[in-house]
Amino acid sequence: MQQHSFLHSLKYANPVAFALRLLPGRGRLLMLVVAAVLTGLLMTVYSAGLDTLEERLGAQGWLLSADETPEERITIVAIDEKSLAEVGGWPWSRENMARLVNSLNEAGVQLQLHDIFFPEAQSGDDQLLAALQASRGAVLAQVPALSADQSVRTGLMTHPMTGIACEAGASNSSNSFVAANASFAAIPKGHIAPVVASDGSIRKVPAFVCVDGEAYPALAISALLQATNAPAWAASISEDNGWFGPEKVLRLDAYPGLEIPLDEDGNLRISYKDLPQVYGAVSAVDVMNGNISPGLLENAWVLVGATALGMGDIVPTPYNGATPGIELKARMLISLIDANMPYTPASAETLLTLLAIVFAAILFLLAGSRERVAAYGLPIAALLLPLLALGLHMQLLSSREIWLGWLFPAVYSLFAASLLLLLEQSRLRSERSRVFGNLSSYLPAEIAHEIAFTLPSSAISARRCEVTLLSADLRNFSAFGESRPPEESAALLHFFFVRANEIIESHGGRVHEFKGDSLLAVWDGQNEISAKLALTAAQDMQKSIQSDMPQHPPAGLEPLVLAIGIEQGPALIGSIGPAHRRSHTLLGDTVTITLRIQEMTAELAQPILLGECVARQLIDLKPESQGSYLLNGLRTPHTLFAPANIESAMRPRGDQPNLKIVAGGKS
Repeated sequence: MQQHSFLHSLKYANPVAFALRLLPGRGRLLMLVVAAVLTGLLMTVYSAGLDTLEERLGAQGWLLSADETPEERITIVAIDEKSLAEVGGWPWSRENMARLVNSLNEAGVQLQLHDIFFPEAQSGDDQLLAALQASRGAVLAQVPALSADQSVRTGLMTHPMTGIACEAGASNSSNSFVAANASFAAIPKGHIAPVVASDGSIRKVPAFVCVDGEAYPALAISALLQATNAPAWAASISEDNGWFGPEKVLRLDAYPGLEIPLDEDGNLRISYKDLPQVYGAVSAVDVMNGNISPGLLENAWVLVGATALGMGDIVPTPYNGATPGIELKARMLISLIDANMPYTPASAETLLTLLAIVFAAILFLLAGSRERVAAYGLPIAALLLPLLALGLHMQLLSSREIWLGWLFPAVYSLFAASLLLLLEQSRLRSERSRVFGNLSSYLPAEIAHEIAFTLPSSAISARRCEVTLLSADLRNFSAFGESRPPEESAALLHFFFVRANEIIESHGGRVHEFKGDSLLAVWDGQNEISAKLALTAAQDMQKSIQSDMPQHPPAGLEPLVLAIGIEQGPALIGSIGPAHRRSHTLLGDTVTITLRIQEMTAELAQPILLGECVARQLIDLKPESQGSYLLNGLRTPHTLFAPANIESAMRPRGDQPNLKIVAGGKS
């Protein structure tokens, strides 16, 4: 009982089984809701892996429409393998760095951005400081440690922005840092602390990092501020309320009209719309030796940083698994100069939810369409809708630098289409099972199965077989029904059919058809076993059904009598008729003879009569000959037999003489 209760509760816990009990429209809505719940759970439990998937596939929008135009405003001065081989291993002495800075000054560089910091005081700091101060503009790097497990304070953080409030415990705050030593306090600085994703990629950089309550700008922003020669670095942050606006906007007082889009944590997203080769690079040692084209760096902005693999500043990007970190700074700086920075809209979640709702409406309509449309449309939609979500994201990214996202509607549509397809297939299977069950109540199970799983045809579909037939009829039922209410007649006929069917099936037979107040039953084979089974079923029907018939008929009517005829022989079983209106039938002389034998029971006053063929199989039961008769509608006389008694049907066969057919009776 407990197991049954558990299985019963489990059945109702299955949303598909529960949806099948609802109206079709409500069941489909339930599947759409379940898909939303499953999508939310999946994206919560596997958020890290799915975020990586969304980022990597989403970035393909840049790659498919990458810009190949060479970038001439910024040049990378690379501390590469060639430079290390000639100048020496890293870190270089302050004298060599001063030599590089002076070479850049002589080349006419307008602004130097050094992706390098000098935390310890060393000899030659005064030479490097003098070279930096002699430049037309220079910015050094400083690194706030965003990781909570780091605790270090080296050097001196300088050049914060005013006008920005630092919130305690924010993701872009830190108490640890590595900065240039105090000797370089007068040189402007910008932080190079990235946001490292779980897969090691760098996709975002904080626009500012708070250290000791002061907001220090990123290197690219410091470059813009330094280029303006503003006496004070002031900025403000506001929220954008537009549908496609960023979550926050950073404005620099020194750059009126420039709006820098930020996410809710104050991060800038790095753009990968340019191919890596658009950023020109020269070797640092070539600059130091004067081996560059005249005018190459005239009035240019340069980024000085490491590109050598051994220096450890290598990160994966959508273009390459090993990209120098200096390239990412160049990308950020170009995005700021062009005022074309990628961002995620503040209403991205709402927009993705609306897109998922649109997908749900499409799937709902497909599921409610015709059977063939749903069967093919839902699997196709399960493939196309995620691609559509990804394609929409890529289009917005390549054309508008808007990072909308795509994973939620894609996963939702995949779940929703799969659940709706499962529901519709389950509904179809349930309906077919119901139809088959109803069909089986009118036809034998194997015939119902054949009809249910084959297409209709106008051709004759029949097979010849050997059978044992039993015809049973309620004699005098027509007169009984004439004098009694139809409800009473129906109840009596129902009892007869139900009880007779139980007895026949319990003895291995099957009812071929119910017709009027009679039935025709079939046993496969023309042998002793099927003959005995049919006779035993007939005798059990006489004992069980006849005794329960009304024993006191209305005045003037004869009592109801169960008449049974049994015979064996060949027959044709199958379907005939037009394709739109088939009829399952049993044809042949054996059928006609069996029906006529049953009709003879009234004339011979025998409840059960046997034909010649079946009597030969029952020789050990000593059937009694009733004579030879010319049956109605037939031209050949047939000898009929009656079983000796009920008990003899179960008596084992012994050595008996062969049955002799005795001629006699009416002819």
